Amino acid sequence: MAERPLVVTATVDRDTQDFWDRLRRTWFPPDRLQVGAHITLFHALPGEHLDVVSADCAGLARETSRFLLTVTGVRSLGRGVALAIDSPGLMAVHGGLRTRWQQWLTPQDRQPLKPHVTVQNKVSATTAAITLATLRGEITPTTAPVTGLAIWRYLGGPWEPVSQYRFRSGA
Repeated sequence: MAERPLVVTATVDRDTQDFWDRLRRTWFPPDRLQVGAHITLFHALPGEHLDVVSADCAGLARETSRFLLTVTGVRSLGRGVALAIDSPGLMAVHGGLRTRWQQWLTPQDRQPLKPHVTVQNKVSATTAAITLATLRGEITPTTAPVTGLAIWRYLGGPWEPVSQYRFRSGA
């Protein structure tokens, strides 16, 4: 049996993560809530390449200083809602890893990155529209530090943490 796929996410500071997790717990259908809030960089890397993925993430983390992202607002996912993210630093990190892993990428991971944090998903279009209107009135542009990368193993719903790599603190 092939190893379970790997997910790579960006990590943020504790206060931001706590806020995003509260939003997700508030708006995500409870019976579908398997993982905390996250910014997915890669959805399904081959699990058998864990050593290379880990080494690449560790190397990039050693070379990269923390940088900021901006939550620019809220956007519709059709049957859900997400926080829209803008971050040239995040795009650069993703681009570097994407180049290294190009031969392994699924069609989904080959798509251009549109960074976001899913707050709600798999609800009716009406429920999503109500959530979108509510959050557009509550969410204002904010910045947060991107602190590193995390690797997870996808278990068919929940994710198992594998490793985390912190970016350098200095600018």
